[in-house]
Amino acid sequence: MPTPHNNANKGDIAKTVLMPGDPLRAKFIAETYLEDAVLYNTVRNMYGYTGFYNGVRISVQGSGMGMPSIGIYSYELFHEYDVDRIIRVGTSGGVRDDVKLRDVVIAQAACTNSAYANQYDLDGTFAPIADYEMLEASVNAARELGVNVRVGNVLSSDIFYYSKESPLPMWGKMGVLATEMEAAALYMNAAESGKKALCITTVSDCPLRGESTTAEERQNSFLQMMEIALKTACFFENK
Repeated sequence: MPTPHNNANKGDIAKTVLMPGDPLRAKFIAETYLEDAVLYNTVRNMYGYTGFYNGVRISVQGSGMGMPSIGIYSYELFHEYDVDRIIRVGTSGGVRDDVKLRDVVIAQAACTNSAYANQYDLDGTFAPIADYEMLEASVNAARELGVNVRVGNVLSSDIFYYSKESPLPMWGKMGVLATEMEAAALYMNAAESGKKALCITTVSDCPLRGESTTAEERQNSFLQMMEIALKTACFFENK
């Protein structure tokens, strides 16, 4: 049955979903890579499509920006639509000095300044991590595609504009590769539901150096990230 945020019916959505933040990136992926793509969701213009990539049924749907938004959409996909795997494909800001524009970063784990985990009433600090099998499959997919990727820790932040001095240099000192706004909540929702999740991002800007890409580039390029995610999805559907 449809939810308040998704007018798909059960069976309309594949077991593996690629989830960009930008719904227009979901549209781009569907139109560029999927055959026989069907639009299953238009609620709030958060487009969702299901089609076939190399004969494998895959869905792609926008999540919106931030942990509350991806928290809603990923929860519904895992719990209401029987989705088994979500691969976030989005953008990030480079934090460490050796991370460059357009680098592909695969989030092995996600630090966060969010209170998202408070809902679980845990006696301690939960460490949101990627599913290892998905992580391994994505690294292998990148190697097969000849793409050098960075694998490591990211920061999932609730804050985009800091009113005080940026804390990013200290996160970089602690080994964090990049900052983004969704992975930690996605990883927590996957853990809570017993499902699998992975976050793959392309570095769209390096805020500490004042470097950035254009909005059009962020929406319509970064193809290496998308192709790694699609190849990873195929690995699981072909098992």
